[in-house]
Amino acid sequence: MLMPAPHLEADRAAHEGVPMSVVIRQRLQAARKRFHANDNIADFVQPGELEALLDEVTGKMQGVLDSLVIDTVHDHNTDQTARRVAKMYLKEVFAGRYVKAPSITEFPNAEHLNELMIVGPITVRSACSHHLCPVIGQIWIGVLPNEHTNVIGLSKYARLAEWVMGRPQIQEEAVVQLADLIQEKTQPDGLALVMEASHYCMAWRGVKDMDSRMINSVMRGVFLKDSNLRREFLSLISRGK
Repeated sequence: MLMPAPHLEADRAAHEGVPMSVVIRQRLQAARKRFHANDNIADFVQPGELEALLDEVTGKMQGVLDSLVIDTVHDHNTDQTARRVAKMYLKEVFAGRYVKAPSITEFPNAEHLNELMIVGPITVRSACSHHLCPVIGQIWIGVLPNEHTNVIGLSKYARLAEWVMGRPQIQEEAVVQLADLIQEKTQPDGLALVMEASHYCMAWRGVKDMDSRMINSVMRGVFLKDSNLRREFLSLISRGK
């Protein structure tokens, strides 16, 4: 039987009885690490602690339901709602905060590919940081490789996008985070991202503009310098919509 590492046991013992959120927050603060809504904090969550955090969030969510004067004891529709919502946040819609980046295998550009490659549309789901309402849309990624560029599989772009978007986000910041990640992984001559998404904090809260969408882009490298390449990318993704 495998036993936990001694330093992990000591850490847990030192924090016995302390809420798990406080333990994790203290680690982040001791390391002077930011933990904004769209940050990944997986390096500060030890094995087994996500389940303890799930229990804590369940309790806090039950308190929210109680404060909303919802009778979860006698209402069979809501008697497990606190647990369901806690699981949804920690393990589904905000999972990109608590798990490490997906494993991505990178290959050398053996064929010296140097033509524009476009991936998309990739359907993405996130939540706005302001109201935690759904943000659902699509992303297109344009890459202009060079002979030194690392090549990754098409599906891996979707996995990276899912990981970044799986946190409370502001769309303008989300596309920059994703661009930084792809740039780091592949080192292309040029990188372009376009995201178009519906923000349900408008429709759900009663603004009534059900069709309103936000579109924004990030251009890096030759996409910034070469207007013809930029137009080609934007024209090709427009045809695919």
